[in-house]
Amino acid sequence: QVQLVESGGGLVQAGGSLRLSCAASGASFSANVMGWYRQAPGKQREQVASITGAGRTDYLDDVKGRFSISRSHAKNALYLQMNNLKPEDTAVYYCAVGYLGRTFYGQGTQVTVSS
Repeated sequence: QVQLVESGGGLVQAGGSLRLSCAASGASFSANVMGWYRQAPGKQREQVASITGAGRTDYLDDVKGRFSISRSHAKNALYLQMNNLKPEDTAVYYCAVGYLGRTFYGQGTQVTVSS
């Protein structure tokens, strides 16, 4: 079955950086779109960034120029480099993959940015 396991979250001061990782298993997702979502308390889940199998990327306007998504086909892994973090980036971040007509999510990793 599809499993997505995120890591790399934590507490960081505003202006700091974090790198999230997602280990995927259950299938090879090299041809699938993968992405990162986040959900802050009291808010709806939103897509932060996505990447196609060919490497085309897309970002939420609020994170453009600060976040960078990448992937490793060899490792079946997804990454999110987050720089210049802001308190409003505080949320649970989820790895996701589109597979067999549905979207699968991981359990999430907490990112907290203090001011």
